[in-house]
Amino acid sequence: MEKSMLDIIKNTAEFIRAKVGGEMPRTGIILGTGLGDLVNHIEVSAEIDYKTIPNFPVSTVEGHSGKLIFGVLGGRPVVAMQGRFHYYEGYDMKQVTFPVRVMKALGVETLVVSNAAGGMNKEFKVGDVMIITDHINLFPENPLRGKNYNELGDRFPAMTEAYSKRLIALADEIAAEKDFRLMHGVYVGTTGPTFETPAEYEYFRIIGGDAVGMSTVPEVIVANHSGMKVFGLSVITDLGGKDITEVPSHEEVQKAALTAQPVITLLMKEMMVRM
Repeated sequence: MEKSMLDIIKNTAEFIRAKVGGEMPRTGIILGTGLGDLVNHIEVSAEIDYKTIPNFPVSTVEGHSGKLIFGVLGGRPVVAMQGRFHYYEGYDMKQVTFPVRVMKALGVETLVVSNAAGGMNKEFKVGDVMIITDHINLFPENPLRGKNYNELGDRFPAMTEAYSKRLIALADEIAAEKDFRLMHGVYVGTTGPTFETPAEYEYFRIIGGDAVGMSTVPEVIVANHSGMKVFGLSVITDLGGKDITEVPSHEEVQKAALTAQPVITLLMKEMMVRM
């Protein structure tokens, strides 16, 4: 008999618990393109390669190393995904968001997501860090489509506060204290893997977007479905629009993400202390 989604999640969570041992963290972090350096600031107690975890997909993108890291950041136990899964890699939405389901099963209550994004807000500069205040979902598939398991969440979950206002306020407080630039904005989620055309950048700006990327939205939908609080960050790695002539590349995105790492690291460590 085919296993249900509940059984698959349970089996994977049990494997991880047995491998790691001890009390499970209540905070999960998903590290996006170029942002894996934050792991160097985690006091690591255990790490597991994705390829050894039952039912886990394996990341195929350069810059995504593919490990589940357990340890302490800013005095708080955390589990961090070093590398995520994308719809454009060929995975379906259930696979893309499966790690979030497993984190929930392990006891994670707060999810921090980060990504590299292209900016269309005229106030943004390359290297800026943007707090995600909301998102626009332009993926053709929703991770909640299909059978709903009430044990995982409501059939029709509200997305009124997809990103925690309390955590956004905390980040702003830290930025003011430490005197670093922190932007706010709406993230537009698209499939990729192509970067956007100038006209698409303009369209996304007109409909209310400040930054655009190829991830995050599915994970945030599932996190909200499961009752987690979410905090999201985008690193603005390139700018787009009809007046922008530079051509973005994956290498340039990674390079720009590296310049934002000191701000991301300082912010995340402080947030962990105060959460």
